[in-house]
Amino acid sequence: MKDFLKALKESYKITDNISISIMDVIILVVVLVIASVILRLIRKLITRNLPYSDKQKFKVVFSYGRWFIYVVIMLITLHTLGVNVTGIFAASAALLIGIGLALQTLFQDIISGVFILIDQTVHVGDIIEIDGKVGRVEEIKLRTTRAVTIDNKVLIIPNHLYLTNILYNWTQNGTITRDSVSVGVAYGSDVQLVKKLLLQAANSHPDTLSEPETAVVFTDFGDSSLNFKVVFTLNDSFKGQFPRSDIRFEIDRLFREHNISIPFPQRDIHIISKPKE
Repeated sequence: MKDFLKALKESYKITDNISISIMDVIILVVVLVIASVILRLIRKLITRNLPYSDKQKFKVVFSYGRWFIYVVIMLITLHTLGVNVTGIFAASAALLIGIGLALQTLFQDIISGVFILIDQTVHVGDIIEIDGKVGRVEEIKLRTTRAVTIDNKVLIIPNHLYLTNILYNWTQNGTITRDSVSVGVAYGSDVQLVKKLLLQAANSHPDTLSEPETAVVFTDFGDSSLNFKVVFTLNDSFKGQFPRSDIRFEIDRLFREHNISIPFPQRDIHIISKPKE
């Protein structure tokens, strides 16, 4: 038995600076097995509330990260057991720094994709606005998100933009959203009649909903006009530009019928002549 233990502890030279024993290998295997079990439990804990498709995407990312963790654990374990791995540490550090600098943006996209899958900020079918662009999400990948605009143009959004830009999710609270149309009328107009006509124009459109009800806001006394905003409810804000356009047409028609003018900017110029000497 003593000879067996002695054989296990006997070191074997791999290179001039690195030697390892059978006992070191056994300990290393046990540590890696324990790490594998812990990582599997962590993965199940994180993905337990994710949809099946998102679980598969996260599993792919996690598999790459798992091998990286295995390498780090192996080097730390060997170093703890007294194996001289200074050269390996130095080579690994230089390699990882080079890879990190070369693939920095790629890593940002992948990490952001993982965050999206975990915190469920964006779902397929959501209408999002980012960097001034609006689209309906069609697919969420690990590196990019694919969305389609109202013009049927495809937006390929790198996932790291979610961390560096403000994201507006129009439909996270549901498909029903509030929209508005602004208009100015000439000073001296009957503001109560203006309010009535704006409500009529918005409520007559088939795409506007009765709840929450349409409202008119007197926003400001402008330089050349009295400014109003009619606020209404839509069930599909993705195509909101078409109801807004129809409501503007109707407002223009109603204003013409009731002799309410929409003014253009005006300036009064006063010319002061200097008397002759």
